[in-house]
Parts: sequence; structure tokens; C-alpha cells
Amino acid sequence: MSSYTISKSLNPKRVFILQKSELEKRLDPFFYIPELLELEKKVLAKKPKKLRDYVVSVSSGATPKTTESELYYAEKENGIPFLRVQNLSPTGVLEFDDCKYINHETHNGMLKRSQVSTGDLLVKITGVGRMAVASVAPEGFIGNINQHICVIKTGSKEISETLAAFLNSDIGEKLASRRSAGGTRPALDYPALLSIPIIEDKRILQITNKVIEQKQKNEAEAEKLLSSIDDYLLKELGIKLPEPPENNLKNRIYKTTINQVTGNRFDPFYHQAYFIEVEKSIKANKYRADILRNQLSFIESGSRPKGGATRDDEGILSLGGEHVNSFCEVQVRTAKYIPLEFHQSILSTETKLNDILFVKDGATTGKVGMINKKEYSGQNINEHVFLLRPIATINAFYLVNYLNSKVAQIIIKKLIAGATVTGITKDALKSLPIPIPPIDKQKEIANHVTGIRNKAQQLKDKTKELLKKASEEIEEILLN
Repeated sequence: MSSYTISKSLNPKRVFILQKSELEKRLDPFFYIPELLELEKKVLAKKPKKLRDYVVSVSSGATPKTTESELYYAEKENGIPFLRVQNLSPTGVLEFDDCKYINHETHNGMLKRSQVSTGDLLVKITGVGRMAVASVAPEGFIGNINQHICVIKTGSKEISETLAAFLNSDIGEKLASRRSAGGTRPALDYPALLSIPIIEDKRILQITNKVIEQKQKNEAEAEKLLSSIDDYLLKELGIKLPEPPENNLKNRIYKTTINQVTGNRFDPFYHQAYFIEVEKSIKANKYRADILRNQLSFIESGSRPKGGATRDDEGILSLGGEHVNSFCEVQVRTAKYIPLEFHQSILSTETKLNDILFVKDGATTGKVGMINKKEYSGQNINEHVFLLRPIATINAFYLVNYLNSKVAQIIIKKLIAGATVTGITKDALKSLPIPIPPIDKQKEIANHVTGIRNKAQQLKDKTKELLKKASEEIEEILLN
């Protein structure tokens, strides 16, 4: 074998020779990439423990059928957090921006074995992208997980935080990725996961905690910027919101006429006096008022084939509410696909630049985001969102920001109906009142709000830089 050589023109990280005596249990070449082998040798020289040495118990969850959501899922107010990969964070802190919720029956029945409580370590075990992303359940937390995460009970929140800090480092991620198996969808089985070597060093957690502290400061400043958008928008439109009534018995009892109820919903929530006052304030804006129906050339919800969308990296993206971020943009972190043939059968809901996605049901009803990247154009939408296409005489950026505003969201809340699973109908959404300033004013408002959102995004992006710097510092501590 020593007589064989590799051309210097080839990348030695991708093309290499291995002696038969060097083979372990696996035969796939990824496991033997020289860079990963060298890293493992350096780590093992530190005489580390294995992840299994810290484990009291380990289990993974499952995903209840979304086609029978009324049996398994719930609203945020009366549900249990159902954690998915997107809720895990490389800082070790859980994120709940795009969190789903299950009912108590599912939590205590079907998913009883995967219940999560304070101090549990949560680790990503399947999926593309970074492997073994880890977070720790905070104080007082009660939740559950799907099949792409495992919950590890270590017996101590401090131990879990130390393990998460190591697994989230570049070293931890490389050691985890080396052990993953699978093609388009890599996965870590329990033996592979629990075999990850762990170097204990309290300095790792100290470094991570500094990142978390700065992240929280950046996010607080970003949130302050974003919250200023409503005040700006209302001032520019000349809308003065009435004060919400005090929540007492007197204000919860009111009368209405049969004429007001006829042809509308009969539930008392819909006919609250506060909603009527807010609608009056919208109609009394500086400019003319219209309804959403007249500002759209198209509005329709999507669909998926029987069996739903898949995670295979083939076909057309199936965009849903989980792909709408807090900056009113469409951003795909966890992709799902539908076959090209199915997409071609429903081309009416094919996305275009400046289309708006509006979440029509579930816990995030009313969330809106715009398709402003070419890679999300020419895709499709699922049944949980409406695709809104503005007419040529309205600025799409103005429209999406108005729909996301406090005043619009109050009326959207009024229009939502349902019991266990709430949502908004197409006809109800079309009736939403909207101020229509001159097009130049719309552009001015859109540009100002976009500038605020960009500043907020820059603050959040700083976390990525902090994580990169922290990982380099951790590597220096552990290996040198």
C-alpha cells in the first residue's frame, strides 16, 4: 500500500488512503477524514469521559399527526411546548419564536416517555446541518420533543449546561458529525451519540455564558427597535388607538342590536366594543380607508400531496408558517418538499417575489412574511398559509408591515374563529380594513420600517460572530 500515492492536485481532505488495519466498525470514508481523525486523537489524548458517563436516562419523542391536529395539538395559552430542532440553539438556550404546542392528553399519554423538565439536556440527533446542537431546559420548564431530538436526564442542570457548551463548540460538533450515519438525512443513534468524548472544563461554560449575556443584551436592544415600528406607523397614518378597557365584569357585559349580529358571527368576543372603536380609528386615518380584498390580485391557501411534504432534498419547497421569521421575511431553516408533479398540478399557488405569506390557523395565526429572495420564488405553500399577491398600485413592503402592525393584529384577532384549533377564513381576512396612503408615502413608510428591521437584524447577527469567536477560544483552551 505504501507504493500508492495521491496526486497533489487532489484535495487531501477529500481524497486519502487508509490502511486496512486502520479500519474500525464503519466503512464509509467520511468517518476516516484525516482532519476528523486527527481531532479525535487530540481529544482522546486528554483522557476524556464519554457522554454516556453523564446519562441517567435518554429517550426521543415522536410527531403526532398534523392531519389530526385537533386530537394532539393546542394553543399556546393551554398547551405544552412541543420542541423541534429549530427551538434548539448553539448558545444552549431554548428559543420559542416558532414553537408548537400539544395538549395535556398527548403530553401525558402518547409522548409520556419524552417529557422534558428543568435541567434536561436536549440534543439534535437527526437532520441536515449542524449535528448535536444542544440546549438545556430552563427553571420551571415542562415540555416535550419530536423524534429529531433526544432528551437526556443528567441529574443536574449544571452538568447539562456544561455538556451543552461542549457539544455546541466546533470540536463537539465535529466529533458528533463524524459519528453520524445516513445519506441525505444524517442521524445519530444512541450508541453513536453516547460515545462522543467529552472534555470537562468549566472555562467552556464561562465563555458560553458571556455569549449568552451579550446575546440577551443585543436581542433586548433589537426588540426595542422593533417595538418602535408601531408608534412610527400609527403616527404616520394618523391612527390613535383607543385604550383597552379594564378587564372587569362591567366591561365584559355589553349589548348589541339584532341588525349588527345578523349576517355576522354570534359569539360575544367578535362584537366587543373595543374592536368597534379600533375599526373606527382605522377608518378615521389621515388617508382613505379600504378593505384588503380590493388591494389584492390573488389570495389562496395551499395544499400538500397525500402523506404530506417530505424532507428529501428533491422537488419544490413547501412553505408554511414555520418559515416566516420575526422580521416579516420568509426564511427556510428546516426545508420540506413536495414532488414537482404535484407542484405543477397547483401552479396557482406558485410563489413570486414580493408575495406575502399569511399564517391562517394554529398558534401563530396572523403572522406575516414576504418572499424577498429569489430562491423562495417559484416554490409552493402548504394548507396552513394564505398566499397574498398585492395589486400593482400598493407597495408590498408597506402592506406586509401594516398587516404585522399592532392595529391590524387587533382586528385579525377579532376575525379569528374556532375552538380547539383556531384560524381565519379567506372571506374574513378579505374584510380587514386598511389605510391607503399615496404610493410615495407607502414607499417612505416601507423604507423607514425596513431600515429599523435591518438595524435589529444586525444586532441579532452579532451573536453569530460571538459564537465563532467563542468556539475558537474554546478550541485553544481544550487542544493547546
